[in-house]
Amino acid sequence: MINNKKAVISYYLSVIILCFSPRASSEEQNEALNLSVEDLLNVEVTSVAKKAQSLNDAPAAAFVITNDDIKRSGATSIPDALRLAPGLDVAKIDANKWAVSSRGFNSRFANKLLVLIDGRSAYTRSFSGVYWENQDVMMEDIDRIEVIRGPGATLWGANAVNGVINIITKHSSQTQGVSLNAGGGTKEQDFGSFRYGTKLGEETTARAYVKGFNRDENTHLTGGGAGDNWNKVQGGFRLDSKLNPKDALTFQGDIYQTQINQSSYYPQIAPPFLANVNDYNPSSGGNLLSRLQHTFSPTSDYSLQFYYDTYTRHEGPWDDSRDTLDLDFQHRFALLDQHEIVWGLGYRFGHDHIAGNNIQNGPTIFKINPASVNDQVVSSFIQDELTLIDNTLWLTVGSKFEHNDYSGFEGQPSARIMWAPHNQHRLWAGVSRAVRTPSRVEQDFNLLSNIVPPQALPFPPFGTPPVAITIQGNPGYRSEEVITYEAGYRTTFTKSVSLDVTGFYNDYRDLRYPLAGTPFFDGTSLVLPLVFTNKLQGKTYGVEIATVWQMLDWWRWDINYSWLHTQLDDSIGNPQTPISPNQRTSLRGSLSPWRDIDLDFWLRYVDTNFTVGALPNTTIKAYVTLDLRAAWRPYKHIELSLVGQNLLAQQHLEYIAENQVLPTAIDRGMYGKISWNF
Repeated sequence: MINNKKAVISYYLSVIILCFSPRASSEEQNEALNLSVEDLLNVEVTSVAKKAQSLNDAPAAAFVITNDDIKRSGATSIPDALRLAPGLDVAKIDANKWAVSSRGFNSRFANKLLVLIDGRSAYTRSFSGVYWENQDVMMEDIDRIEVIRGPGATLWGANAVNGVINIITKHSSQTQGVSLNAGGGTKEQDFGSFRYGTKLGEETTARAYVKGFNRDENTHLTGGGAGDNWNKVQGGFRLDSKLNPKDALTFQGDIYQTQINQSSYYPQIAPPFLANVNDYNPSSGGNLLSRLQHTFSPTSDYSLQFYYDTYTRHEGPWDDSRDTLDLDFQHRFALLDQHEIVWGLGYRFGHDHIAGNNIQNGPTIFKINPASVNDQVVSSFIQDELTLIDNTLWLTVGSKFEHNDYSGFEGQPSARIMWAPHNQHRLWAGVSRAVRTPSRVEQDFNLLSNIVPPQALPFPPFGTPPVAITIQGNPGYRSEEVITYEAGYRTTFTKSVSLDVTGFYNDYRDLRYPLAGTPFFDGTSLVLPLVFTNKLQGKTYGVEIATVWQMLDWWRWDINYSWLHTQLDDSIGNPQTPISPNQRTSLRGSLSPWRDIDLDFWLRYVDTNFTVGALPNTTIKAYVTLDLRAAWRPYKHIELSLVGQNLLAQQHLEYIAENQVLPTAIDRGMYGKISWNF
């Protein structure tokens, strides 16, 4: 029966490809493919300079993922959509967790990437990273995702070390009417979303949405279910109002509830010294954001933003909850015709509660003291874009100044220069300093990481006790620092081909390194503590390339390539294992041979990688994946699509989490979807 279904699906896909090979008239093309390559480079970005500017004029390694890119890729989550950008290391750990980083240092708890959703930070002080399974929006409502590789600390502050990701949703005026989406398949078992947008006044629009999904478990490499299935329900709203010709107000919010399942291994003192636990991890949260924007003139404006964010989650051996209040003000103005200045002030207050849990009625392996803290960040920044030669040469300098309760005062300056010798060519270079401030766990926690079982000695009746390896926080742990040198070149060779090349060199200091402390006997085991220190140094350098080729007016190619070299050394010169692949390649083809037909394929290659988690120095083999998508619009407001993911192999491994002894493979999947907009 299954083989018959596969044959039918293969037959219809073959028919679609053969039938729609002729060239269609330009008037009937898919809207996104009507954009020229020059139009793609002139798409608006706001994350580079905290102002609207074209991508082509941004002196940074910037990349924009559009709404149409996301739809045609078939991605159903934000992390999967981020695979579209060069320079990002995105690895799926299992059905509900990802490891996402920029320019290396990837892990489940990667801590050098700042993520924003409509200006609200998704960063958590618990580990200085992002719970990706908590971050979600209605994918159809994303306007664009701006990806900045390299430091963005001058404007965005600490933790924007290796990159900034800004997920920007559509203005509510762009989402009027009803949108209904539903589907299901093998891995994406069932999902759906409903959104309604309406006008509340002459200059006021709003929308509300609800979405949910149920995703099936993957399998272990050794066989059997991985127990990582999960489900989620989320809802939210957005209101946009033009109060008068100069003032605009945005008010929005989201709330979610999710059940995350995982099969995990945790150490224990008693035999068999390793417990396999099926964790059922509930998580919930929400946010509210308000932003007032006032325009003085085309060259002067200010914005005042406030948001509140809360989450509560259970993560096996610990519970983590946090409330965050953030207030941000920024002002832009022109000075003496040659200077465009942006400056701002910020204040953030956080309150958390983190507590350890017993594992299968056994000992608590995670402890933190104190269990609850309040923390504050006070910041300011200023940046000046100076026109040295009109329409040809610009210099941008600035710095962020902030004080936090973990490392005190931090300054993060940068300088960038942009040269436009011709309207088809842009060259830029920059140097920046950025820091990653300490997290709660790095200063305050104690974690039982591993148990080495007791071994019999040559002479009875004595034997050695079990050895408990613990990881301990350090109240004296300092900020990590990077000095980054970057240079880039953008060009449109012709109206159909663009090229964006970036080279970078990062010099890291004071990176985290667990240093062995003095062993001691606690009555049941010999404890070997590994204490967090700033004893690791490192250098990374690489190249990132993004190319768009509009081969025909109905056929576009997107090609990305990234090469990364990582060199890490501890305090006495011992080389350490890098945990990001050297090379990544992405090849996408988007075809719209008829107005009502879309065909897409996405081929990705990821180089060999290593993991340093539960299975230290384990090799993750290089892999190639292929995704296919076919969409048909039989009526004006209805689209039917079929998506196949990871089609080249039954399963493949992308990453091994810190608490996985049996690695989880990512399975091949297929789903169908219907979208109705009216």
